[in-house]
Amino acid sequence: MNGQTPSAGIGIGSMNGVVNGPTNDPANDPAPAGRVSADGAGGTADYAAGRTLPLRVEIIRQLRRRRTTVMFGLLLALPWILVIAFEFGPAGRGQGGLRLSDLATASGLNFAAFALSASASFLLVVAVALFCGDTVASEASWSSLRYLLAAPVPRDRLLRQKLIVALGFSAAGVICLPLMALLAGTIAFGWNDITIPGTGETIPALTVLPRFGIVIAYALVSQLVVAALAFLLSVSTDSPLGAVGGAVGLVIVSNIIQAVDALGSLREFLPTFWNTAWLDALALDMDWSGMIKGASVSVTYAAILIAFAFRRFRRKDVIS
Repeated sequence: MNGQTPSAGIGIGSMNGVVNGPTNDPANDPAPAGRVSADGAGGTADYAAGRTLPLRVEIIRQLRRRRTTVMFGLLLALPWILVIAFEFGPAGRGQGGLRLSDLATASGLNFAAFALSASASFLLVVAVALFCGDTVASEASWSSLRYLLAAPVPRDRLLRQKLIVALGFSAAGVICLPLMALLAGTIAFGWNDITIPGTGETIPALTVLPRFGIVIAYALVSQLVVAALAFLLSVSTDSPLGAVGGAVGLVIVSNIIQAVDALGSLREFLPTFWNTAWLDALALDMDWSGMIKGASVSVTYAAILIAFAFRRFRRKDVIS
C-alpha cells in the first residue's frame, strides 16, 4: 500500500506505507500519535486510527445481514420444535430409560440439557463457524475489503474489530439456545428437580440452576476452537462458504477420529474430545477435571489459530 490504487497496477497490500508507517514522500507520512493524514478534495483530513471501524458500526452491519436473522431464528425455534416432537411423538411423555433423551421430559432443566447436547455437535458448530468464518471472507467476496483498508483502517484493528463482533454474535447464539430451551421445557414439562442420566438420581432444581450457568460457559469455551479455525480460514480465502464449510468439515473429521479407540489417550488432544465434559456439572458430585482439560485444549488451540490468522492477514496481498 504505497498510495497507489489497484487500477494503477499495484495491489492494495502495497498501501501499508500510508496506513501503517512513513514513506519517502513527506506528503504521505502519517501524523503522529496514531493519526493518519490523507489528501481530500477540500484539503487535508485527519484520521484517528483508533476511531476507525467502531464496534457499533460493525455490529449494525452484521445485524442487518440476512444470515444473522435466519441463524438466530433457527436457534430460538429449535427448542419449541423439540417440545412439539416430544409432546406429539409416538412415544409421548414418560419414556423409560436413563439416557439424556429419555429424561428430556422430566423437567425444564432436563429438557434444556438435552437440547444443548443435541445441538452442540452440529447446529452450534455451524452457527459459530458462520459468524466467524463469514466476517472477513464476505468482505473479500464483495470486493470491499480493500476499501476498508484504504479508509484507512489498520489491518490489525480491522481484524480485531471483526473478531470481537464475530465472537459476540457466536456467544449470543450459544447462550440463546439453552436459555430458550429452559424456558420452553419449563412451560411444557414443569419446573421439577433434575434427573441425572445413568443413575436416575435427582438433584433439586435450585441447586442445579447455578451449575447450568457453568454448563453454558463451558459450551462457549468449547466452541472457541471452531470460532478460531473459521476465522483463520476467513482471512485465508475469498469464499465465505469455503471458510464456514472448512471449519465444520474439520470438526466432523475430529469427531470421526475420536471414535477410533486404538488411538487411546491421544484422542484427548483432539479439539472435540471434551465437548461433552459439561455433563459432569450435572452429576450428583460435580467433577471439574474433564472441563478443566477441555477448556485448556480449546483455549490453546484457539490462541494458536487466532495468532496465525493475524499473521496471515498482515502479510496477505489484499486485491479484493
